[in-house]
Amino acid sequence: MQKQELIPHLFRTEYRKIVSVLCRLFGIDHIEIAEDIVSDTFLLATELWGMKGPPENPAAWLYTVSKNKTKDYLKRNTLFLDKISTEIKYTSSTVEDMEIDLSSKNINDSQLAMMFAICHPCISPEAQIALSLNLLCGFSTDEIANAFLTNRETIYKRLQRAKEKLKTEQVKIEQPSKAEINERLERVLTTLYLLFNEGYYSSSKNTPLRKELCLEAMRLNVMLANNEQTNKPPVNALLALMCFHASRFEARTNSNGEVVLYGDQDTELWDLDLIEKGNYYINIASQGDQLSKYHLEAAIAYWHTQKDDSIIKWERILQLYNQLLLIEYSPIAALNRTYALAKSNGNEQAIIEAEKLDLKGNHLYHSLLANLYASIQPAKAFEHFEQAILLAKSEADKVSLKQSMLKLKQQI
Repeated sequence: MQKQELIPHLFRTEYRKIVSVLCRLFGIDHIEIAEDIVSDTFLLATELWGMKGPPENPAAWLYTVSKNKTKDYLKRNTLFLDKISTEIKYTSSTVEDMEIDLSSKNINDSQLAMMFAICHPCISPEAQIALSLNLLCGFSTDEIANAFLTNRETIYKRLQRAKEKLKTEQVKIEQPSKAEINERLERVLTTLYLLFNEGYYSSSKNTPLRKELCLEAMRLNVMLANNEQTNKPPVNALLALMCFHASRFEARTNSNGEVVLYGDQDTELWDLDLIEKGNYYINIASQGDQLSKYHLEAAIAYWHTQKDDSIIKWERILQLYNQLLLIEYSPIAALNRTYALAKSNGNEQAIIEAEKLDLKGNHLYHSLLANLYASIQPAKAFEHFEQAILLAKSEADKVSLKQSMLKLKQQI
């Protein structure tokens, strides 16, 4: 790795780990102190490593300096130690004796505790995702603002309000009890699902796929699957879904970063190892009698990794969508179902079902209808292509739609 890439890489991988351990140590009321200590550590690394070069073990250096800075902070701030954070005071007789445990196990436990604290029902799903990106993934306010297509001030206020709400509700950063896991796991999974989708269906103006968001969601999901208490069927089903989707990352965009539609993808680019992992997790998820929406979405994603374009494949996908809509209806899932309906029963029937949805403000609705009408009524297809281009948020989507429209013009 190039020297100039080292600190940004370590910031991405280590910042979140140290912050989680210190937040768990200090409590929810003092998140900012934990963030300041770790930020100061990285600032010192930037200064020293720029002059002297990085140490032999950069991550260990960051851990040691963070520990020392924490102890220095506690020694300087006797008010904090004596009157504010009594829990810290009673865990050791002196600051010097205090154990700041940055072992892999404690980092994982702290991140898991932080995940369940962040997903407390007192804050909104949007705030949970923003806080997860900030505290569990090490994303800056600017990066989160870019992911949400909004400005820095909006995200800053969202983060601050969420932290204040967690303090007001006195949410503790601690190993969740069995009851808390049962009560809050679904919300945790929803946050990871939304985080993955934010990357997989990126609405960023610059790219249709944000792999780093998807990979962070997968990393946190793996953490849940590896923990005995949270290793439950929906956790493995969601992880299977992510693996199946991620297996087609390389085929979803071309060398210009433009979207490649499913039917046009180079199947040789599909990642067989990830498909295999998806199969592994879906088999684990299938043990027992629990059927979540993640099970059905994972099964749909599995069939999309099968290269055979047979009627049987699309009929199976159609049946799975029918089951999914009964469990949890969503207009986008209903729209996706019509694609499977077209592949199994023909475009005419799919057009009737798609138009019933009446999602005229969504570019995906017009894009689907444009493709369904292409071989039946080209004029209507052009109308829908033009409307889809107007509504598409990302430049990559607009380019892809214009190319499809041009292709249709050349065919007629």
